[in-house]
Parts: sequence; structure tokens; C-alpha cells
Amino acid sequence: MNAQLNPTAPSIYFMAEVSDKIETHTLSVLVDNEPGVLARVIGLFSGRGYNIDSLTVSETEHERHLSRITIVTTGTPMVIEQIRNQLDRLVPVHRVIDLTVQAQLANQEKPLERELALVKVAGTGDKRLEALRLGDAFRARVIDATTDHFVFEITGRSSKIEQFVSIMKPLGLVEVSRTGVAAVQRGPEGL
Repeated sequence: MNAQLNPTAPSIYFMAEVSDKIETHTLSVLVDNEPGVLARVIGLFSGRGYNIDSLTVSETEHERHLSRITIVTTGTPMVIEQIRNQLDRLVPVHRVIDLTVQAQLANQEKPLERELALVKVAGTGDKRLEALRLGDAFRARVIDATTDHFVFEITGRSSKIEQFVSIMKPLGLVEVSRTGVAAVQRGPEGL
């Protein structure tokens, strides 16, 4: 019996749903605090053409000499999983947690994420008054001021920082310095 193949019929091997949707994920990586570790982590990203949207690093466990690297990156779910797996295989890495996935598993929109920015604005007259009024509305603190400029300190989600910066542009924005995202998962468990 010679069965004819239907080229338009789906193959059972390709029935799994493939998502090419680009997603943003926050990864928390616990590593040894020693020279070269950050370079190895960054090398993994640059060597494979992955982008880092935000990166923060600090020693968080002084007694054990461990640092926490928080990385915000984008990619398809498959690429994000590949990044996580490759990070997990690096020798100085103790643990890799995808905080975005952890939040989704707990029926939460996102992990707790905050960023700090210092925003310098120069201006006088009405623009100065408007910038100060908007700074107050965004709960930004003035930490340095002269008669022709001031510096705001603002903390919040990255989207809040972006919105504040875009509002300050026409009012005399001079400079912005941002820390990058610091994040933890919700709940009583730690990394």
C-alpha cells in the first residue's frame, strides 16, 4: 500500500507550540566574590550575542564572600532558558534564579524590582518651578541645589524612572545616572 503524504498536514514532531515572543526577564545570580567572575558572566552574554538591559553587582554575604549579580535581559523563552542554563554551568556560580518565572509561578506580575537614579536638571523661572513640582509628584528628593540647577534622587520601578526622565527633558534635563535594577522574589524564601 502506497500512502500519499499530505505536505500541508502538520507533523506530530512540530505540534508543540513555539513562542517567538520576546520577553524581559530578571535573573539573580549568586557567585563567589573573586576577581574575574563578573568578566566571565559578561563574557557569556557578549560571546553569544545576548543583550543585558541592566546589571547590578554587590557583595551580599560578607562572611561567605558571595556576591549577587542581578541581570535584566530580553529574549525568547528558549533563549532565556539557554542563558540561565549556561550561567548555571559557570564554575564560580552557586545559584541562578529567574525571578520573573518565580513571580509568574506565584501568580504575581513581576518580582520586586527597584532602581535608583540621580537626575540633574538646570533651569530657572517657570521651568524650574515646574520641575520641582513634578519632582514632588514623583516623590523625588532634591539632594543638591543651586540657583541654576538641582539634582533629584528618585527610586522606583524602571518604568517610573523612564517616565520621570522623559518629563524632565523639556524642563532642562542635563544628566542622568542610574544604578540598574535591584530585585528580590516575593515571599519568605531567599536566594
